Amino acid sequence: MRRILILAEYDGTHFAGLQRQREGLRTVQGELEKALAAIGALPKAVAAGRTDAGVHALAMPFHADLLGSIPVERVPEALNRLLPEDLKVLAAREVAQDFHARKDALWRAYRYRVLVRPHPSPLLRHRVLWLRRPLDLKALEEALPLLLGRHNFLGFAKEEVREGVRELLEARLFVVEGEGGLEVHFYFRGTSFLRGQVRGMVGTLLEVGLGKRPPESLKAILETQDRRLAGPSAPPQGLYFVEAAYPEERLMPRR
Repeated sequence: MRRILILAEYDGTHFAGLQRQREGLRTVQGELEKALAAIGALPKAVAAGRTDAGVHALAMPFHADLLGSIPVERVPEALNRLLPEDLKVLAAREVAQDFHARKDALWRAYRYRVLVRPHPSPLLRHRVLWLRRPLDLKALEEALPLLLGRHNFLGFAKEEVREGVRELLEARLFVVEGEGGLEVHFYFRGTSFLRGQVRGMVGTLLEVGLGKRPPESLKAILETQDRRLAGPSAPPQGLYFVEAAYPEERLMPRR
């Protein structure tokens, strides 16, 4: 048996989320596990994180176990023949037998896309959040550093039962000319994230950018962990899981 690390890209629009759920709900994990079983792997895929319904991924890591003799380099092609159009495997490699896609991750990164222009885009309606009004970028640049470091982020989370302390390593803002016009991108990199944390942070930051709250209001949310003090969660379609990183030694198979 060989353990492999798979990187998957998917459009979350028509998925009920990443994690396998009750019968009848279409999930990323469920579709991937069906394909894995068909190529001689155990029908269990463990992801580096989780994404809600409507959230996308550029390179979500999964680990799985191969039982058959298929060469690892052929795994992406074999899986992609079986996977739906909105979920594809980008790469696969053999890793240590005890490698764990979630537990071994050093950090994870997310991006949130906001399209700023007078009219919505029918082509990007499932890819970005549209805002008619421009954002105050200076106010956002003042607010973002307040999130950095080790804090209790429960004030931004949703339906979270775990302990809330997490470390945010990077929080940046990018302004880019997107395919539909001017886009503002929020980028967050952290050791791990609470459920709904990124969307909660973005929703609150958008209120800062729209002049509805001062940048320093984020301090009170972190200090009190009171979700009522934060803004509403940003909608899912603008959010992308970007990547995760691992120690190099955990990526080397043991012979």
